[in-house]
Amino acid sequence: MISWLTLLFSFAWMTSVGAVPSPGNAGNHRAAPATEDTLKNPPVFVNQSSAPRTIEVSLSAAPARLALMPGKVTDAYAYNGTVPGPTLEAREGDRVIIHFKNNLPETTTIHWHGLHIPADMDGSPFYPVPPGGKKDYIFTIDSGTAGTFWYHPHPDVRTGYQIEKGLYGAIIVRPAHDPLPALPEKLLILSDNRFHRDGSIDIAIPHTPAAIVDEENGRDGNVMFVNGQVMPTIRIRSGEVQRWRVLNAGAARVYRLAIPGQTFLQVGSDGGLFEHPIEVKEILLANSERVELLVRGTGAPGRVTVLQALPYDRYMPQTRPDDWNHPRDLLALQYTDQTPTTPVALPRTLRKVPALDTSKATVRRVLVLSQGMINQRTMDMNRVDVSARLGATEIWSIENVVGMDHPFHLHGFQFQLLDRNGVPERDRCWKDTVNVPKHETVRFIVRFDAHPGKWMFHCHILDHEDHGMMGILEIK
Repeated sequence: MISWLTLLFSFAWMTSVGAVPSPGNAGNHRAAPATEDTLKNPPVFVNQSSAPRTIEVSLSAAPARLALMPGKVTDAYAYNGTVPGPTLEAREGDRVIIHFKNNLPETTTIHWHGLHIPADMDGSPFYPVPPGGKKDYIFTIDSGTAGTFWYHPHPDVRTGYQIEKGLYGAIIVRPAHDPLPALPEKLLILSDNRFHRDGSIDIAIPHTPAAIVDEENGRDGNVMFVNGQVMPTIRIRSGEVQRWRVLNAGAARVYRLAIPGQTFLQVGSDGGLFEHPIEVKEILLANSERVELLVRGTGAPGRVTVLQALPYDRYMPQTRPDDWNHPRDLLALQYTDQTPTTPVALPRTLRKVPALDTSKATVRRVLVLSQGMINQRTMDMNRVDVSARLGATEIWSIENVVGMDHPFHLHGFQFQLLDRNGVPERDRCWKDTVNVPKHETVRFIVRFDAHPGKWMFHCHILDHEDHGMMGILEIK
C-alpha cells in the first residue's frame, strides 16, 4: 500500500535526504555541475498534414556515417539520418500515415511495437519492403491506448542486425485528458552496442565462437546509451517531480534500474498508465518493455547521483559474461542549487484498467520456451502454429524450461498478466511483452477483439528471434 504522505512528499524529509554515494564507477562522473540537461531528446516528426486528427510523416531507412561512439565515426543504419530515429507523437483517435522509403541495401519492414493495428500494417516479416521500395503505413490509434511504444525493423532473420546498426525510435500516444499534472517529461531510450577500437560495430562473424555465444546469450553491448548518448545529465530541482518514459531498445540486455537512495513511483507499463501509482525501489525492464516513472527530487540542492543498471543474472551459467555482476551507470542526476520547490499533488487514481474476465476464456494454451525453440519448433513462415477465433478470449501459459530468461512478445494485442508461478499478479496493467525468468511460468489473458490475419509471437532477445524462436498466430 502506498503512503500518500510519501506521494505528497514530507518537505522536511525531502530536503534532509541527500543522494547516497553510488557504487560501481559513479565516482568517475562527478565533474563540474551541468547548467542544463545534456540529455537530448530525439527529434520529433513534423506533421505534414493540415487535416484534423491526422498525423502524416515521411520516414526513410538508409546507411549513414554517424558518431555513435564518442570520438569515432561509425557506418550505421539510421531513420531520417538519426540514431535513435525521430519520435512519433500522436493522440488517441488520430489517423496516422507514414510514407516509408527503404534506402537500405537490404529488405526491411517497420514494426509498430505494441500498437493495436491491422495485421497488414504491423510490419511483420509477411510484409517486406525491398531495397528501394516504398510502403505507406496507415492506421488509427485506438481510444484508451495512450502510452509509450516504439518502432523498429522486423524482417525475417535480420531484425537483430538492423536494430544493432541503429534502426529504432519511440512512439508517444497521448490521451485526450491526461490524469497526471503537467510535469517536466523526459524520454529515455536505453540501448547498448558493441564496437571495435576503430568505432565500427562489432557484430560477430557467423559460426565463430563469439557468434555462438551471442546466439546463446543474446548480444550484449560494451557501451551503454541513453538517447544515443553516453552518460548524459538530467537536472532536477529539489522537490520537483519529473515524468520519465523509459524504453529498452536493446538487443538482449535486461535493465534493473535504480537510483541510489531514492525510490520511483511507477505509473505505467507497456500499454499505458496503471490504475494507481506503485512505489518501488527498482524497476526490471526486459528488452522491448517500457515503463513510465515519476522521479521525485528527494535529494538536497547541489547533490549528484546516478541512474544505474544493477546486476541481473538472465544468463545460462555456461555463457554468462564475466562482468555481468558489475553495476553500470547510465546517466547523472544533477540537483540544481535552487531552493527546494513545493512538490505537486498527485492523483490517487490514474485511470480504470478493466479486468478481462477469465470465465469468458474459451481456450487455454501452453507455450514452452526452450533454447531457440517454442513448443519444440523453430520458425517456419509457411506454418501456422496457433489458430484463434476473432473475438475470442484466451489464457496463455508461457513456460520457460531452460536456465536463462526469455522475454515473450505478442504482436498486435495487449494482454493482462494473471500470475507468475501460480502467484496472482497484484497490479493489473496492459502488456505486450513479459519477461519469463529461467525455469518459471507466466500466465496471461488476451482478447482477440479485432484485426484478423497472421501475427507473430516470439522471444524478443533478437538473436533468439532471428534464429527461429518465433511462431505464427492466425486469427480468423
